[in-house]
Amino acid sequence: MFITLKNATKKYGEGESLVYALDHANLEIEKGEICVILGPSGSGKSTLLNMLGGLDHLDEGEIIIGERNLSGYKNNKLTEYRKEDVGFVFQFYNLIPDLTVAENIEVVSDISKNPLNVDEVLEAMGMEKYRYRFPKELSGGQQQRVAIARAIIKNPKLLLCDELTGALDTKSSKTVLEFIEKINKLYNTTTVIITHNEAIAQMADRIIYIKDGKVQENRINTEKISASELEL
Repeated sequence: MFITLKNATKKYGEGESLVYALDHANLEIEKGEICVILGPSGSGKSTLLNMLGGLDHLDEGEIIIGERNLSGYKNNKLTEYRKEDVGFVFQFYNLIPDLTVAENIEVVSDISKNPLNVDEVLEAMGMEKYRYRFPKELSGGQQQRVAIARAIIKNPKLLLCDELTGALDTKSSKTVLEFIEKINKLYNTTTVIITHNEAIAQMADRIIYIKDGKVQENRINTEKISASELEL
């Protein structure tokens, strides 16, 4: 198993104000899977993503990713983990406005230990002809594809996507999800997508449902369809 959470607990406040963002959550995800995590607002999805990405510490329990047990990591080790093993894609693209498409990607490539080839990634994302354009010259969907390329260029073991289609129209959303699927197949990158849109779960290998900080369901999707077939 590539990802394992054992009794993962994250809480805020004390006494009557105590809130469990993760409440002794347990889950497993296999290497190379596309996993979609669903749940209502406040269910613990974003907290879970932060834990998987090494952005925060558990209060109790364990989180094991590959050969790393993040539970015992101090901040410097978590920084190393994020730099070497994790790619992040968020709802908002966070591109550097004064850099071209290629330069936005190369910023990450230059600090990575084992980066992919920039030209190869641009081609995989269908962005090679836009390499010299600036973010303001791109559509929202194109900017999100650059954000994915920037995340994947470091050749991460884990790609974490937080509401990556939240700011996009239906057509752009489907295109972006098709490229996520393509990247997963090309590089066997374990991919975790957090979303409110249950339709996206149809393209997943694994579907996890979270409520009140607990994993309510963790199942293999036996009726998986391609991203191009999604009705968003």
